[in-house]
Amino acid sequence: MVIKSEICEGGPELSRIILGGWRWNDRSFPLSAQHELVNKALELGITTFDHADIYGNYHCQFKFGELLKTESGLREKIQIITKCGIKPVSGKFPERKIPFYDTSSAHIIKSVEDSLVALKTDYVDVLLIHRPDPLLNPDEVAEAFTQLKAQGKVNYFGVSNFTNEQFSLLQSRLELPLVTNQIELSLSHNSPLFDGTLDYLLEHKVYPMAWSPFGGGKIFKNKELMDRLNVFCKKYNISIATLLIAWLIHLPSRVFPVVGTLRPERLGHIAAGLEVEFERQDWYHILKDVRGYNVP
Repeated sequence: MVIKSEICEGGPELSRIILGGWRWNDRSFPLSAQHELVNKALELGITTFDHADIYGNYHCQFKFGELLKTESGLREKIQIITKCGIKPVSGKFPERKIPFYDTSSAHIIKSVEDSLVALKTDYVDVLLIHRPDPLLNPDEVAEAFTQLKAQGKVNYFGVSNFTNEQFSLLQSRLELPLVTNQIELSLSHNSPLFDGTLDYLLEHKVYPMAWSPFGGGKIFKNKELMDRLNVFCKKYNISIATLLIAWLIHLPSRVFPVVGTLRPERLGHIAAGLEVEFERQDWYHILKDVRGYNVP
């Protein structure tokens, strides 16, 4: 059973496994399949759902909103995260000639208001700035956050893909705490363990969300690596998906993996990662198998 935990001191309680919505625009994922996936998630204790305005060319939030509309009482059982700040090239916005970022106060507020309409809800639990923006004015972002909080449209705020310095700069302008930094983190993308990213967050008792916790599927395509990791799968009697989640969960940073599966049966393997107790040496051995060398 997936537990809920504060994502920072005094912050919101979210499920330790978060279900991402970036694939919900898949044509093979009808409303009936959405119900099945969400019901399985809730059965396992996965109550937090991650979205962004741009997912599915601005359509995925609408699909989730339709689900909320048909499931009476569902909104009260879940937590919704959404993100804003990226403006991709899209047929819906023909004036855009190149992708760019927009963290202006006006865009943040408009994006949230549009997300609330799409999601068919009055508020989102957590809003994240999706990417660092060289033109980000921290005072302007603070103004938008303060207004959205006062209006009851957003409960908590955070960032995604920010460096430690970018996180610290924005926090310096806010009376509200930034509750998380959603970063790329997996067994195969393990640089945040060594570049100070996780150390900084842990110092401030802010816990990261990890996007792409399976490394974009690269591990599954590497037969030689899979053979090495399967040694530990057999030892602990777990699947490779369970192993990859468990390896992250062992970090003291209290990682919240964000998974994007559309298959209800796979959620059980993912949730099982919370229950595995690796021997310390094995955790390092798994890291060595991926990196190709031991720690010094």
